[in-house]
Amino acid sequence: MLVLTRKVGERILVGDDIVITVLDGRGDGVRIGIDAPRGVKIQREEVVRAVTEANAEAAAAASAGTDDDAAARLRRALGELGGSSS
Repeated sequence: MLVLTRKVGERILVGDDIVITVLDGRGDGVRIGIDAPRGVKIQREEVVRAVTEANAEAAAAASAGTDDDAAARLRRALGELGGSSS
C-alpha cells in the first residue's frame, strides 16, 4: 500500500486517466474528488459489503424455502406500519 500525505487542493494521479483530488479535511475524515473514465467503477467498500451480505441472506432464505415474493413482503410491511386493517 502506498501511503501519501496531501493537502487540500493537491492531487494524486492513478495511471494515465484517474485523478484523485483532496477537497476538504473534516475532523476524522477527508472529502475527495475522483475524476475517472465513465467505464471505471468507483464504489464505497462498505456499500459493496452490505449489498453482498444482503444478497447472501436472500439466497440463504430462498434455498431454505422461506423467500416470499416482493409484493407479499411489501404488503406485510405496509400492514405493519398502518396497524390493523379491515
